[in-house]
Amino acid sequence: MPYEPLAGFIYALVALLVIIDPPGTAVIFAGMTTRDSPTERKVQAIRACIIAYIVLAAFGLGGGALLSGLGIGLPAMKVAGGILLFIAAADMVTARGTTARGALRGTRDERAAAMQPDQDISVFPLAIPLIAGPGAMTTMVLLRSQAGQGWVGSIAIQLALLVALLVTLGGLLMARWIARLLGETGASVFGRVLGVILAALAAQITLDGVRQSLGSGG
Repeated sequence: MPYEPLAGFIYALVALLVIIDPPGTAVIFAGMTTRDSPTERKVQAIRACIIAYIVLAAFGLGGGALLSGLGIGLPAMKVAGGILLFIAAADMVTARGTTARGALRGTRDERAAAMQPDQDISVFPLAIPLIAGPGAMTTMVLLRSQAGQGWVGSIAIQLALLVALLVTLGGLLMARWIARLLGETGASVFGRVLGVILAALAAQITLDGVRQSLGSGG
């Protein structure tokens, strides 16, 4: 079945927005930067999104080759990545946030360290691992594998990543307003809805990996 660039772009954009979770990241960012000036928050947000784009774009372009060098097939990566994302989704739905989601988005110790005064959080933990965490890195590799070897699919995924991070940047710049608008209850409800969507995406990725593995006899 030929790769459809528009459909691939939309699928990649939805997957990236769900795993990055711009509103949730904005709420965390607002808590981290209570002592920073508006200019400092703006600079940190822009720098973090640029770093996250470089990291995730590199994974999208070269992650598959790295796995091949390690002897890991794409079906195995899809199964493992799907399971990892599903565990993260389960934590989002149950609002535990202390196991897989903590590992994917940053631990409580990492967030606490970032809340210390006079500390630039743009690289750690904002860019990595809150935005460009293992979940997002895995998603980029999986999306690239589904797009095939053509440049059209790669460009579609890179554009989806750019749009997702622009949305994330917008959320970070409006972090204080989003935190007030959602509140604790709204953030919890929004996170659970995203968790259900992520669970469905993870299940589809895992099923695709199993189907490819059985089809190849491996």
